Amino acid sequence: MNFITVGRENSCNIDIYYEDHGSGQPVVLIHGWPLSSASWERQLPILVNSGYRVITYDRRGFGHSSKPTSGYDYDTLTNDLHTIITKLDLRDVTLVGFSMGGGEVARYLGTHGSDRISKAVFMAAITPCLLKASDNPEGIEESVFNGIQKSIIEDRPAFLSTFLENFYSAESLGSTRISEEALHLSWNIAAAASPVGTFECVRSWLTDFRSDLKKIRIPTLVIHGDDDRTLPLAATAARMKQFAEESRLVVVPGGPHGLNWTHPEEVNRALLDFLKG
Repeated sequence: MNFITVGRENSCNIDIYYEDHGSGQPVVLIHGWPLSSASWERQLPILVNSGYRVITYDRRGFGHSSKPTSGYDYDTLTNDLHTIITKLDLRDVTLVGFSMGGGEVARYLGTHGSDRISKAVFMAAITPCLLKASDNPEGIEESVFNGIQKSIIEDRPAFLSTFLENFYSAESLGSTRISEEALHLSWNIAAAASPVGTFECVRSWLTDFRSDLKKIRIPTLVIHGDDDRTLPLAATAARMKQFAEESRLVVVPGGPHGLNWTHPEEVNRALLDFLKG
């Protein structure tokens, strides 16, 4: 396995697991919560076969990466990403952030700039700002996030089952788009994640990325499903143009939150068109 060390917790290294496939312009895929880089199964081979070098990695606390008890804020998570990019000396990169991963894309560009980054993709992303406030009335009440954390504490495995059903809109899409076996696969990946990391990441979702997005001056693609029940379109992707002026929105009809699995043809077509453009 391939690891990059990003820090230490007491006597243990904090190691980030990554994979590096193909050749050509680099594309870094950043997964969502509570999954791992394995969730890019339906994108990775298509991108490699289309002539791109594809780097995937597991966020700290998830997949094969170390599972420390701290560092689940976006500044630390973005520093992890920056370490990967600099250690591999990647340039002319397209960053693709799914769901929570969209936050890393926004904070990376807001903090480190675009010297190494040429394009950005926000897929079913949490941006621009989820928390409802007087200056953000489109957001979501904080009580919703408190409820998620409460459910994780009470019975994390049971919570994950319900969450993933909504993640894929499984009851409406059924076996035509998401099989029971695929749901079980996602549950297995999520259940194996750090309980601490799973819990702590929820607070990071309250991060305000609006100032980060305003700093973006590179081509930006926003992909979102119009049946996203986890991060509703109106609260997220539909507002991106207000802050990331260079962004272009592609709405996938019937797409749930986990649209990169349920609607791979539509997602991959939009992604490849953007990369080639």
